[in-house]
Amino acid sequence: MAPKAKEKPKASATTTPAISIEDLFTSLNRHIQRSEYEQAVKLSDQILAAAPGDEDAIRCKVVALVKADSIEEALAAIKERSKKASVDLSFFKAYCLYRQNKLEEALESLKGLEGSTESMLLESQILYRLGKMGASVDIYQKLQKSAVDSLEINLVAGLVSAGRTSEVQGTLDALRVKATSSFELAYNTACSLIEREKYKDAELLLLSARRIGQEMLMEENLADDDVEIELAPIAVQIAYVQQILGNTQEAVASYTDLVKRNLADESSLAVAVNNLIALKGPKDVSDGLRKLDKLIEKSDGPEKFQLARGLDLKLSQKQREAIYTNRMLLLLHSNKLDQARELVGALPGLFPGSLVPVLLQAAVHVRENKAAKAEEILGQYAEKFPDRSKVILLARAQVAAAAGHPQVAADSLAKIPDIQHKPATVATLVSLKERAGDVDGADAVFDSAINWWSNAMTEDNNKLNIIMQEAAAFKLRHGRKEEAACLYEQLVKSHGSIEALVGLIQTAADGDIEKAEAYEKQLKPLPGLKAIDVDSLEKTSGAKHADKGPDTGVTETYEAKSKDKAKKKRKRKPKYPKGFDPANPGPPPDPERWLPKRERSSYRPKRKDKRAAQIRGSQGAVAKEAASSSDTKSNQPANSKGASQNSGTVQSKASSKSSRKKSRK
Repeated sequence: MAPKAKEKPKASATTTPAISIEDLFTSLNRHIQRSEYEQAVKLSDQILAAAPGDEDAIRCKVVALVKADSIEEALAAIKERSKKASVDLSFFKAYCLYRQNKLEEALESLKGLEGSTESMLLESQILYRLGKMGASVDIYQKLQKSAVDSLEINLVAGLVSAGRTSEVQGTLDALRVKATSSFELAYNTACSLIEREKYKDAELLLLSARRIGQEMLMEENLADDDVEIELAPIAVQIAYVQQILGNTQEAVASYTDLVKRNLADESSLAVAVNNLIALKGPKDVSDGLRKLDKLIEKSDGPEKFQLARGLDLKLSQKQREAIYTNRMLLLLHSNKLDQARELVGALPGLFPGSLVPVLLQAAVHVRENKAAKAEEILGQYAEKFPDRSKVILLARAQVAAAAGHPQVAADSLAKIPDIQHKPATVATLVSLKERAGDVDGADAVFDSAINWWSNAMTEDNNKLNIIMQEAAAFKLRHGRKEEAACLYEQLVKSHGSIEALVGLIQTAADGDIEKAEAYEKQLKPLPGLKAIDVDSLEKTSGAKHADKGPDTGVTETYEAKSKDKAKKKRKRKPKYPKGFDPANPGPPPDPERWLPKRERSSYRPKRKDKRAAQIRGSQGAVAKEAASSSDTKSNQPANSKGASQNSGTVQSKASSKSSRKKSRK
């Protein structure tokens, strides 16, 4: 036999042909283009297994993890690869820290990378989120010459947030960009108009932004719901403008539609809910609290409260503060003071440096009828931060005035130098000091205001005239006639005021009659007074009070005419019925003849028929009422005395029956 041929060794199932790195990168690029980030991470690991120091593979893995929202894994990969390979991943680390809201650490990681455009853009975003709007805008302005996409959109947004809305139009002109070039830029420009209180122009620009956005997004073949979600911020801002313009029903309908349909991003939805609650006020407290409880949740960390669904990162500080403030006010309206104290205690940590937590803390004390405690808190804060004390002092003055502490309220207003000499402030201060019994202090307020307006470099003298007129009336009311006369005389000489002339004559008539008569000649004569003899008028007892004022002459003539007419009427003989002799009228009629019989004094009701209570029916029948009464009596417990009495009666009845039987025999 021929020898058997040797079998070839079988290829093992585990051995696979080696794939080149170029093919792996090709597949990696394809997965990234398709947004298949998990597959991209796996391919990056395969490349790094073959070539551990490949920088492109490391960057692709980190970017894929970031795109997949795996920020923690991305940071871990950056830390791992930074030890093994000399690859600078500071920018990616800073971005991951920015995504985790670790803003200070993110800025620290960006040090040394200030020259690149990417790092400058990231730094400006970090500063924007930190609330440092001015520094953020400065970086954007440095990047104007760089070819950065959508730079004008972020620059305008930064200017609006920094309170520099007046620079928006100039910036657009410098960049040679129209506000309607994109719906995002139109929206941001409309926000700048809102800040400048040009609400009509803002509304028109917002409507244009919505129309432009619908056209652009439709061209990208987005679904209708996705288009509405993208344009939700514009819809919320349009509703807000309607609210400001007084179109309350339209604003409520817009907010309600956004909330019910839930076709908006989370930040726009939160703003819509908050604005709707603010618009309704305390009308439906329970519904407002229920909606806000979905936005605010308790946490176990150092901050007891935080916004749900990551809204702390998506909303500005002003928006977050408004949400907490509205919830606080609703708690006070619903009298849930325990929850209000807990929330107000956490607000200083959430918004350091803000005035709102202090004002809300004072509101809680006022709600608890502790006005003195509220005044103390506000006063301490005003002393500690005098540069930010204007609103605090106004609130303290209001609380003190409402609590019946006029002197504290006046002292608070006196510490605000900006408004000291305004007519409204002067009137309030004088009223408070007068209520407190400090007449000299009120007089000093008038004198200070008159001195300030007299030396002020302004052409508006109307305010000075008003203050001088009120000051003269105040001095005259409190017996300071000489000072009042001086003020009236100044007003007459400078402006020729008729009211001041009348006041001067009245004031001078008590002490200087010649002066009063001299000024009296300046009064214009009243028409219709030439034929009146003043001397004879003084001798009369005086004019009688008439209710209808100048129309008394008309009433007198009318009464005279009516009297004349009454005299001319003839007296007619009375008509009598047939057969009636007025000489013999007979007995007078009954004066109660018009009353019903039951209401007359002679009425006597009929007696009830005793036979109605007799038992009718067959022999031996018992009435129901009697049976029931006997049953109730038999059920009642009886004492020994009653029992003996009953037995006695039974015996007496039996004896009487027996006696009757004997007598019959």
